[in-house]
Amino acid sequence: MPETIVRLLDQGAEANYRDRFRRGNVVNLPVEGSLIATGDLHGHRRNFERIVTAADLENRPDRHVVLQEIIHGGPENAQGGCLSYQLLFDVVRYKLGFGDRVHILMGNHDTAFINDSAVIKNGKEMNQSMRLALDREFQQDSERIKTGIAQYLLSQPLAVRCPNRIWLSHSLPGNAYVDAFNKQVLGKRLRIEDLVRPASGYLLTWGRNHSQETVDKMARLLDVDSFILGHQRQEQGWCRAGDNLIILGSDHNHGCLLPIDLGRSYTVEELVDSIVPLTSIA
Repeated sequence: MPETIVRLLDQGAEANYRDRFRRGNVVNLPVEGSLIATGDLHGHRRNFERIVTAADLENRPDRHVVLQEIIHGGPENAQGGCLSYQLLFDVVRYKLGFGDRVHILMGNHDTAFINDSAVIKNGKEMNQSMRLALDREFQQDSERIKTGIAQYLLSQPLAVRCPNRIWLSHSLPGNAYVDAFNKQVLGKRLRIEDLVRPASGYLLTWGRNHSQETVDKMARLLDVDSFILGHQRQEQGWCRAGDNLIILGSDHNHGCLLPIDLGRSYTVEELVDSIVPLTSIA
């Protein structure tokens, strides 16, 4: 079992790096086909199953799926340990099953696990909770599993660029740090030091409450029109957080997804009208 998991994580990392649409840390999607965009999952298995059903990749060979922030949340063991790594393993299997059509974005909880730093969710320090659960399940092999998880998470891209000028990433740099963001991080192989505050990989996963000025500045820098982000919890599953910014959440019963036709352009109003509640998917 531990050997199987370590091999799975190694294969998942290799698949991330070898994604034929990836250039540096950005996945550049083709003009043909469609995309299912989602927000944070945080261990919500039922919503992952709904996303898989909606995407129907077996019958839609031109469709892509973007997932993000799989860990930290969801079911716990009897001692209160976070079991979200079990969903992470299944998401890696999903990636391996459909290769270059499943893309998992780097999130701030991922950077926290990579750096073994504290991250709070619902009043609980999630890294300790998940690491203790890994210790209990894998015992003497847990350190190898933790290393495999960290290496897998480090392999994830930072962003997805759509041909219709839509950009997906976990977040954007906060207002106070937008001028410190160096887009060269998008073109290199990520290292751990890129994900430590205030490095640019960190900034792209931790920013909140963006002003319109910040969003517009990032749109010019990245040469895009609209942003779809996660990171900030959305009690109703989504919000329009600016003229050209939508935030999605997929980690609770009001979670949503957003289908996008890659071959056409959208106004933000049209994107909002396309949002689908996950509970509507059988």
